[in-house]
Amino acid sequence: LLNDRLSMALAQTKRSGGKLAVGFMDLDEFKPVNDSYGHEAGDLLLIKVAERIVSILRATDTLARLGGDEFILLFPNISGESECRHLLSRIMDSIAQPFKISGHHIQISTSIGVTLYPDDNVDADSLLRHADQAMYVAKEAGRNRFHFFDLVEDHHAHARSEIRARVRIALERKEFLLYYQPKVNLRTGQVVGLEALIRWLHPERGLLPPIEFLPLIENSEFEIRLSEWVVAKALEQLAAWHKQGLNLTVSVNIPALHLQSEDFVAFIAASLAMNPKAPSDHLELEILETVALWDINSVTQTMEACRELGLHFSIDDFGTGYASLAYLRRLPADTIKIDQVFVRDMLNDLDDLSIVEGVINLADAFQKEVIAEGVETVAHGTMLLHMGCDLAQGYGIARPMAAKDLPDWIKDFRADPAWTHAGNFRLSRQDTVLVFAEAEHRRWVADLVAYIDEKSQVDPTRDAKECRFSKWLNGSGQSAYGHLAEFSAIDSIHEAMHALGKELAYLCALQQHSEAHNRLPELFALTDKLIESLHRLIEIICADEQER
Repeated sequence: LLNDRLSMALAQTKRSGGKLAVGFMDLDEFKPVNDSYGHEAGDLLLIKVAERIVSILRATDTLARLGGDEFILLFPNISGESECRHLLSRIMDSIAQPFKISGHHIQISTSIGVTLYPDDNVDADSLLRHADQAMYVAKEAGRNRFHFFDLVEDHHAHARSEIRARVRIALERKEFLLYYQPKVNLRTGQVVGLEALIRWLHPERGLLPPIEFLPLIENSEFEIRLSEWVVAKALEQLAAWHKQGLNLTVSVNIPALHLQSEDFVAFIAASLAMNPKAPSDHLELEILETVALWDINSVTQTMEACRELGLHFSIDDFGTGYASLAYLRRLPADTIKIDQVFVRDMLNDLDDLSIVEGVINLADAFQKEVIAEGVETVAHGTMLLHMGCDLAQGYGIARPMAAKDLPDWIKDFRADPAWTHAGNFRLSRQDTVLVFAEAEHRRWVADLVAYIDEKSQVDPTRDAKECRFSKWLNGSGQSAYGHLAEFSAIDSIHEAMHALGKELAYLCALQQHSEAHNRLPELFALTDKLIESLHRLIEIICADEQER
């Protein structure tokens, strides 16, 4: 009868152009009712559940019991998801009310999965299967709820299933390989380590970066198997380089699922035993800050056990997980890595620059090394050096490369002259406002250009005295460096920039945007002059500090 009703509902929906909802319902914790009160009480409960649902359904709706505590719901001729949600909510509220069975008050809930036809344009059997899949999602999400089948989510589930099977085959066929990205000391020009990064040499698609496959195997057994392979290959390569006289640290990324597995420490110990020529103190494990926060006690114990084997730890993507200072103090990590998201935009984004500076100061306070990811230009490296971060990696230094290419690259590597020069200087904390001044004014100019081009309605111009850098110029900067010609030059250029900005904004207020736009080269020239003068003042200040 259900099959007949479903076939009729599908045919009617095609003719009317409306929608059909197919629901799969399962009672939560029904087995304990049978176990506690007997099967007769369970049967009575099923009857009363059905009666309550029928009292809510419309005359055209269908309720069918498949078996056990599983029911099918058919809602033909509904307007859409909103009306369906209303019906499901009424059913769930009704079932949540206590039942009186054989003198006992029994309270249960239900989980429902639902799919809408023709949004989900498949045959009858597939509709039932999709509703069933959605019901299991509702169960896994905590029960006592309903969940709509998501076609995109289903495709992703199939993709995850296929890629996981393909990863297993790829491991067997040895299609994975490790690339290595150098970590360098910008101040000295020394290569201090390497980060191992997995690649998939796919037979059809070529060399794939991790973003193409790692997210699809996250939180699965394949993620652990792949992580084990990475550690093993990194140790093999570490042993080979050590034999060649390359005294470098290699770091590998450890996913949360692997780190928190019961046999992780035993796995590390066994891996080291299989590679006795790989010095354990040259292997560094990188874990995400968010992973470290999940279970601080368990993670700390695991880290300490690995440290006893000689390994080191690095907290990766720092700044994204909101670790408290107490947690940071407890974690036995040697290094903090500043997430590349903040480093890449710090030249123009004051908030990102503030985070970078904050992490550098935290690392200094907790006596940990700090390394910046995402160094893409010479300017990134120079700014980091002025703030006291010497270690870095990124495309501005080197892209990840095959192991065979590293010895020659290391031999030929020379730090950029600007870094070597900047490496002789380090600003005191109170003078880092000079570093911020560059980012602040780049951002100010970008906002003003957007205002002139009518892409923003916010006028960013303001009196020079309100600018943060102006406060330094007229306050502690004037007191400490007012006697320097370079300082006076910056002061005049800065005032000229803000005065020109006010003029251009005034032209915009008169609706003369074109004329304001034509004068932008004047503003750009002043900006370049200001930044050049800032760099010169920084060098003089640092040189004076060094002499003292």
